[in-house]
Amino acid sequence: MLLLFQKGGPIMWPLLLTSLVAVTVVLERWLFVWRLKRDRQPEVVEAILERVERGEMEEAARAGEGSPDFVARTLAYGLSHRGKSLSHAILHAAGQELRQFSRGLPVLDTIITLAPLLGLLGTVTGMIRSFGLLGAEQLSAPVAITGGIAEALIATAFGLGIAIVALIPFNHLNALLEQARHEMQDAATHLELLCVKRDASPQDSKS
Repeated sequence: MLLLFQKGGPIMWPLLLTSLVAVTVVLERWLFVWRLKRDRQPEVVEAILERVERGEMEEAARAGEGSPDFVARTLAYGLSHRGKSLSHAILHAAGQELRQFSRGLPVLDTIITLAPLLGLLGTVTGMIRSFGLLGAEQLSAPVAITGGIAEALIATAFGLGIAIVALIPFNHLNALLEQARHEMQDAATHLELLCVKRDASPQDSKS
C-alpha cells in the first residue's frame, strides 16, 4: 500500500487528507447514530399524545422535557411554546433537531465530488509526466514513461475508491434524515389533530 501511495505521485497527499476527513466524519456520524438508537423512547411520545388527548397540556409538555428522544423533545417544545402558534413552534424545534442529523453530510457530499476530481487531476499530471519523457533521451527508457501512466491510474483508482466508500454512509445518513423528518411530521400532525379536537369539543358540547 505504501509503495502504491508513493507511485501515485504528489496528488496522493490531498487524496490522503480527503480520506482522513471522510473517515473522521463517518466515525462521528456512526457514534451519533448509535446514541440515537440508544436514546429512543417511543413510550414517552405515546405518553405525551395520551396526555394531550386527555387535555393535560402542561403535564404532556413536562413529560417530554429533557427526554433524549428527538421526537419527544420536539413535541414538548411545541407544547411549551404553543402560545402564538403550535405549528410554528414544532417547525422550529424540528429544524433544530434535523440540524443534528444533517451535520457532516455537506462534508461527505463534497468529498464524494472532490475525490474523483483529484484522481482525474492525478491522471492528467501523470500523463503530462509520461508525455514529457518522450524525448530523444528518454525514449529508450520505457520504465520512466510507464511510471507516469501508473501514477495516473493509481491516483484515479484511489479517488474513485474514496468516493465509493464515502457514498455508502452518505446515502445511509440521508435515509436516516428523511426517516427522522417523517417521524416528526407524523407525530406533529397527530399532536395538532388532538389539539384541534380538544379545542373543538367544548363547542360541540354546548351546541
